Amino acid sequence: MHFELRDLRLFIHVAESKSLTKGAERSHLSLPAVSARIKDLEAEAGVRLLYRAPRGVALTPAGQSVLQHARVILGQIEHLKSDLQRFGEGVQGSIRVFANTTAVTEFMPEVLATYLASHPQVDVDLQERATSEIIRGVLDGTTDLGITSGPLDVDGLEKHHFSTDRLILVTAPGHPLATAGRVRFADIMEYDYIGLHQSSTLQNFVDQLMQNARRRLHIRVQVSNFESVCRMAEAGVGIGIVPESAALRHRQTMKIVIQPLDEDWAVRERYVLTRRGESLPAYTLALIDTILAHHGAGSARAPRKQKSRGVPG
Repeated sequence: MHFELRDLRLFIHVAESKSLTKGAERSHLSLPAVSARIKDLEAEAGVRLLYRAPRGVALTPAGQSVLQHARVILGQIEHLKSDLQRFGEGVQGSIRVFANTTAVTEFMPEVLATYLASHPQVDVDLQERATSEIIRGVLDGTTDLGITSGPLDVDGLEKHHFSTDRLILVTAPGHPLATAGRVRFADIMEYDYIGLHQSSTLQNFVDQLMQNARRRLHIRVQVSNFESVCRMAEAGVGIGIVPESAALRHRQTMKIVIQPLDEDWAVRERYVLTRRGESLPAYTLALIDTILAHHGAGSARAPRKQKSRGVPG
């Protein structure tokens, strides 16, 4: 079975637009040429990939599988092109990291400052992603490393535990919940809430909590980072949920109250994820070791596995 990259790219265009005509426009080809190439692709696959109708096309189950694999293949090709370009510029290594919000904003800046100082010819592409994307990226090779938190029971992953954190509530000193002791998520529902941007891993998790509770928080304002959540709380705009590590840091310069959350999901274990059985370059292992050392954990060459509780952050 032989597939051309150009045909896979064409198939993606057709599948995403749900139209042979629009797929032809995106691919800068004539409609007859597109139709012929799709038929050739189906003949090569030996199964029908598209259901054809007067108003467009829909994917068959086999077509869904081809679309998924085509995206991975072409994504890897783009990753390869980017790496080769950097190698041509003198770079000796490149690492792609998918990480959750906490990692990107709270500790990876310091980790990368340490790592890059000792690895000047290695580039790191750090991207904030949702937990599901992080896991999928590690499994399909779209990313070299993943950084996430919470319960993980996924075949094919190697987990390198490096720290434990917890989610807490931040309020202004005069807020009713500031002296309430331990707080449940249901208690928060009664007050104005400071949310994070919709692409944030933590905000996605809070949204899921609301769905489970079948109630909605009154999100008074949405901001882009944990520092802004704390500043808004200090000003009395509302209350917010942030990692304890972020709250403790910002409490040094802000008048905020930190309240524990009496919820099992508030405690979360943090992990660096790699694909099980994959042989990693020495410079990638060195980055894992830098992350672990930053938190006083062990070595990537002898990953520690621990039972985890908690949520993505």
